[in-house]
Amino acid sequence: MALAVHAEIEGEVPVGAVIVRDDCVIAEGWNQPVMNHDPTAHAEVMALRAAGLAEKNYRLLDTTLYVTLEPCVMCAGAITHARVGRVVYGATDPRVGAAGSAFSLLGSDQFNHLVQVKGGVLESECSGLLRRFFKARR
Repeated sequence: MALAVHAEIEGEVPVGAVIVRDDCVIAEGWNQPVMNHDPTAHAEVMALRAAGLAEKNYRLLDTTLYVTLEPCVMCAGAITHARVGRVVYGATDPRVGAAGSAFSLLGSDQFNHLVQVKGGVLESECSGLLRRFFKARR
């Protein structure tokens, strides 16, 4: 949640992510598409990039990605390709969520890697942060 607040302070949609292995944070990320002029700079992708560098490996087996908002299709693809073991997210995204809300890509048996998914963790807090952000923008 602190990373989501950091993104908001920078003028980004407040989404934050961390990647954990063996109860240790190995990488973190927050939304940065506006400041980086990069449509792929979602919190999850930024965390995946940092984890790959930290681990010196693009495969992130036995890791858990925690994120404040349900991953989109792009992020779900990157998570699956990185072989992240589990995703835990806060707020659901009924418009573009790819963990079961709008699409069911994470956890799908159609891929050669199955990602375990748990949603709704700290959902009211994560949703509230997003609602406040968008209300202030309108």
